[in-house]
Amino acid sequence: MSEATLNGTSVQTAESSSRASVLRRLRTSDLVFHGLTRGAALFVLLLLSGVILALIIGSAPALGTFGLTFITTEVWNPVTDQFGALAPIYGTLITSAIAMLIAVPVGLMVAFFLTELCPPILRRPIAIAIELLAGIPSIIYGIWGLFVFAPFLQKYIQPFLIDAFANVPVLNSLFEGPPYGIGMLTAGLILAIMVLPFVTAISRDVFDAVPPVLKEAAYGVGCTTWEVFRNVILPYTRVGVIGGCMLGLGRALGETMAVTFVIGNAHKVSASILAPGTTISASIANEFTEAVGDLYTSSLIALGLILFVITFIVLACARYMLLRLQRRMG
Repeated sequence: MSEATLNGTSVQTAESSSRASVLRRLRTSDLVFHGLTRGAALFVLLLLSGVILALIIGSAPALGTFGLTFITTEVWNPVTDQFGALAPIYGTLITSAIAMLIAVPVGLMVAFFLTELCPPILRRPIAIAIELLAGIPSIIYGIWGLFVFAPFLQKYIQPFLIDAFANVPVLNSLFEGPPYGIGMLTAGLILAIMVLPFVTAISRDVFDAVPPVLKEAAYGVGCTTWEVFRNVILPYTRVGVIGGCMLGLGRALGETMAVTFVIGNAHKVSASILAPGTTISASIANEFTEAVGDLYTSSLIALGLILFVITFIVLACARYMLLRLQRRMG
């Protein structure tokens, strides 16, 4: 065998060995990455399971003592060890509903304005200003709401609402009572301001993802701007919009400090949204350091468990809606 043949064979052998070592290294790194990702996912599940288990164990004395009446009663009296979660649950749902009723339409309109109608020179400054709202600490919102926003509502807005709906059935019960300034309406408005950046930012991103050819075709057949928004952009982006709304709702349900400042922290259920109330997170923040006795502490932990269940139900409903939309879209 010639020397050239031997050299060629040795070169091929070296190349094959190098290629095999590269493949082994890639396979090893892939296995390591796969193990890290699986470990991270399992860690999250374990952490979530630990939180749920801790809440269940901590709330067991209260739930064992009061049973279902813990959810259906309004009384919250630490002196007599009588606790009911109805008022915090009611306040949490009402303030979150007010926030979403305001933030979702406004956020969608702002997002559409930024993507379709806003002059280019103003688009960036307005977008930055809205995103900065998400970076403001919640305690700043609370201080501003207590010392600036609540007095404004007490002096101008709430008296107007009381007088305007005094003779309107149903609405007169929603807007009755003295204008305290603080209350569930104030808390809902503060939450709407805090939720607005999330809804706007996500909606703007998904609106930007709409293919221009769809909008141009709609304009070409004579559709107005509103018709393009309603019949083209929203149907195409509804999955992302719903996801953004659910993210904002999760923020509204769990917000603590801002709501604590402006809601009034009253454990009572009132038909009027002008009346003071409380939420689950505000009740826990206000009273956990003062909780003496196992039953009192357990009742506050049970409030945390209820908030966890409410959040889980909301996210599950959102996921179900998204699955139905995806199936309908094929």
